[in-house]
Amino acid sequence: MSKESRGNENSKNEQLEQFRVKDEGEKLTTNQGLKMAEDEFSLKAGERGPTLMEDFHFREKMTHFDHERIPERAVHARGFAAHGEFEVYQSMKKYTKAGFLQDPSVKTPVFVRFSTVAGSRGSAETVRDARGFATKFYTQEGNYDLVGNNIPVFFIQDAIKFPDLVHAIKPEPHNEMPQAATAHDTFWDFVANNQESAHMVMWAKSDRAIPRSFRMMEGFGVHTFRFVNDKGEAHFVKFHWKPVLGVHSLVWDEAQKIAGKDPDFHRRDLWESIEQGNYPEYELGVQLLKEEDEFKFDFDILDPTKLWPEEDVPVMLIGKMTLNRNVDNVFAETEQAAFHPGHVVPGIDFSNDPLLQGRLFSYTDTQLTRLGGPNFHELPINRPVCPFHNNQRDGFGRQTINRGQVSYHKNSLAANTPAPTPEAEGGYAHYQEKVDGRKVRARSESFKDHFSQATMFWNSMSEPEKQHIIQAFTFELGKVNSKSVRQQVIDMFANVNLELAATVADAIGADAPQGGGSKITKSSPALSQVNTAKKPDTRKVGVIIGHHYEGDDVTSVLDKLKKAGIQPEIISDKLGMIKGSKGKELEVKHTFLTADSVLFDAIYAVGGSGGSKSFEKEAISFIEEAFAHYKPIGATEEAKQWLEASDAIDSPGIVVGKATGEFAKKFVDAVAAHRHWDRQLT
Repeated sequence: MSKESRGNENSKNEQLEQFRVKDEGEKLTTNQGLKMAEDEFSLKAGERGPTLMEDFHFREKMTHFDHERIPERAVHARGFAAHGEFEVYQSMKKYTKAGFLQDPSVKTPVFVRFSTVAGSRGSAETVRDARGFATKFYTQEGNYDLVGNNIPVFFIQDAIKFPDLVHAIKPEPHNEMPQAATAHDTFWDFVANNQESAHMVMWAKSDRAIPRSFRMMEGFGVHTFRFVNDKGEAHFVKFHWKPVLGVHSLVWDEAQKIAGKDPDFHRRDLWESIEQGNYPEYELGVQLLKEEDEFKFDFDILDPTKLWPEEDVPVMLIGKMTLNRNVDNVFAETEQAAFHPGHVVPGIDFSNDPLLQGRLFSYTDTQLTRLGGPNFHELPINRPVCPFHNNQRDGFGRQTINRGQVSYHKNSLAANTPAPTPEAEGGYAHYQEKVDGRKVRARSESFKDHFSQATMFWNSMSEPEKQHIIQAFTFELGKVNSKSVRQQVIDMFANVNLELAATVADAIGADAPQGGGSKITKSSPALSQVNTAKKPDTRKVGVIIGHHYEGDDVTSVLDKLKKAGIQPEIISDKLGMIKGSKGKELEVKHTFLTADSVLFDAIYAVGGSGGSKSFEKEAISFIEEAFAHYKPIGATEEAKQWLEASDAIDSPGIVVGKATGEFAKKFVDAVAAHRHWDRQLT
């Protein structure tokens, strides 16, 4: 390097030096240098009251976070979506005046976006993560957005901590690793030092965080909202989406392999299902509480880290959503869709959940950066189906051509129009909740129990599900470099379950917890996937087959599988037509090179001859992996030798025999079970 070059480099370093800041060991301030006495709680009207607009610290912190990344979403960047329709089962007039929940004969258009939370747009879809489940209802009263997740609780209790949470989850800033993963120091350091996250972390380390499909994934509104009827009577409400196919998951090893084999696995599954006419269906459920029952539970119903156990507050199924049309353009629709929990209709209102209160500010602010200005509502995917009129004008991306000279309220030149609509005639009016309290940065004492429901979740799991949680903790903490952070997490989760903490501690070289343990014995069967619907519908079965198979018998079994709603796909060593006896032919959809066992829900080994020398080896490999992932495996007598070579014989979920109707029935039942966890316990 020349002296001149070195001089320029040194000059540049000196120029940059004034911008290099190390925050460690310093006092927290605003961007204006103001030292803050509190960074844990947003400013509220009373400990359980709403967040106040004058909270300049929250607004600065959230505004900066909302604008950190452009134009990709800061969270939920990796998403896929579809159109559909919603029908209510019966009028909900008793509880809400929301128009789309009144008439069972009316079909309301919907748009649903599913997403992972942590990863970038280029990340894989089967990573361990919470999933977004955001639904836009295009109602005649305006757009209503139910913006939820596939987990009913969240990591934090107050929105002011959301930037901190996401900073901890995202790739570490000094090396931009790891992508779409929480198995690293900063996330677990956040967990250990923000113990309100305990319940959400239990869900995130469970099978719920690696769903089999968007179509087999539950959805939750997370927050407590209000239903308000035409008499002004209110009920607290929580929203649920219940998939008709049941709630099913991958296993962790399988999820990791799919991320490499097909990073688009979930969107491909959704796209293909809709294209084939296998429309995903979800029932909308609500949990309702009278206002006078707000304080009857041993948890605060406004705490977003708590759920309402279904055994205590039953879920009422009130309607069904069917996704029946794929998008025409992913960017124009999926990426430009702008959701907001503040997009409501008359009859739906908010509670003082401090996380929800912050979201009501954050989402609009986020769209301003991501979609370039205030007119994101005019993009086709976001436009309501009903007319809209107001005095908002101009701005980036304006599409409306407003006529006339008046653009203000009140006015006389246009007879004071557009004019407000009285509440009695359908105008939106906020529920008149009494608010009384001092302006404080604090949190209600009723929010301070962080472990009871985390323990309830653990108690509700089956033995295989508990083992999966232990394995998830062991994997994630095994990736953490800081021994101190590992130990802090072990000591923290000893408060959830001592056996869980001690088992993980032993596996990661941490000290066994000295205290902890929980006396909570309550469980909620609704939380275990063991108790979900078991259906064979739309399950993909890889059929391994060579030439000269038994034509009539195999064709008969395949027909019976299809009749049961199963989708068999032929795998062999070459593409093209494969010939069986009696002139039967089947088209090969996959070769061993283009497919993999992890991409199927089950394997049906038929046998046959005429393949390459490696045919048998590849077939055995498929079976071994399916067996290791607890999947159903069916085999004809001819293919039985492949199972024997894989040690996959005489185990739960294995069906062997001649290709008959009885064989097909047993195999369909095995496929419907999803996984055969008894193998894990033997």
